[in-house]
Amino acid sequence: MKKAMLFLLCTLGLPAAAFGAEGVTDPQSAYEGWRTARLARLQKPDGWLTLVGFEWVEPGKHGVGSGKDNDIVLSVGPSKLGEIELDGKTLRFTLAEGVDGAIGKDGRRSAELITDVQASEQPEGEPTLVRFGTASFFAIERNGRYALRVRDSEAGTRKHFVGIENYPFDPAWRVEGQFQRHAPGTTIEVANVLGYLEPMQNSGVVTFEHGGRRYKLEAIDEGDGQLFLVFGDKTNRKETYGAGRFLYAEPPAQGSDTVTIDFNRSYNPPCVFTPYATCPLPPPGNRLDFAVTAGEKKYKGATH
Repeated sequence: MKKAMLFLLCTLGLPAAAFGAEGVTDPQSAYEGWRTARLARLQKPDGWLTLVGFEWVEPGKHGVGSGKDNDIVLSVGPSKLGEIELDGKTLRFTLAEGVDGAIGKDGRRSAELITDVQASEQPEGEPTLVRFGTASFFAIERNGRYALRVRDSEAGTRKHFVGIENYPFDPAWRVEGQFQRHAPGTTIEVANVLGYLEPMQNSGVVTFEHGGRRYKLEAIDEGDGQLFLVFGDKTNRKETYGAGRFLYAEPPAQGSDTVTIDFNRSYNPPCVFTPYATCPLPPPGNRLDFAVTAGEKKYKGATH
């Protein structure tokens, strides 16, 4: 899967290249630059902290709005926002008469919705955004089902964000490893918090040493060349998020198999901040039997 789940992650994802301080060679200075950008992106008006809803859409026509008499009840917006219709694989949304809102970049009142999966199959594609007041939603696809992901820039989770506690930067957690590439087209079954298994592109495996033992982490390929590592370790539940953390690593230089795994850049998945994200869980074999005392710790702020 290089589609639905990847749009979920990459709209606010954290590839190492994007957050490295350009021209900075000192690892700690580069880490501080990455950290600053990570927090800024998280708090954007359309960041993960703004999620206020995840609503499944069944086939047929459905009223949408904050009123309790709607088929799909939102936590924000007008009582009668509009009507959505799912016909096969086609979603169409129509704003209700008199509602102050807009669909897509050209501000239509009625339009077919491009989902996150469809958008990921287009160059620089984006799902169709339905905007109303400080809120918006777009359609996502998960295992053949459709849902609305609802955001509000005035969400309490964003307005009252308390920051994220981190372990102190430690250069010892910058580990050199080797990358062994899998055959093109290799996939790995990855579970998500919804309980679904989804095949994701599996570019290869990263191996490294710790405490005199050899470990490996399967890398997910998002199509940008980065090695996306979803892993668990012995700090989970006690000091860090129970379901694991995310980490990106740069691919090896041409003609080399050497990669640097900077565990200082281990970060919390979106599900830490909101119950409305659909995060992947560590693939089989990506749970380490030691404590990675680096990167982000548990989030202590509100998640609703």
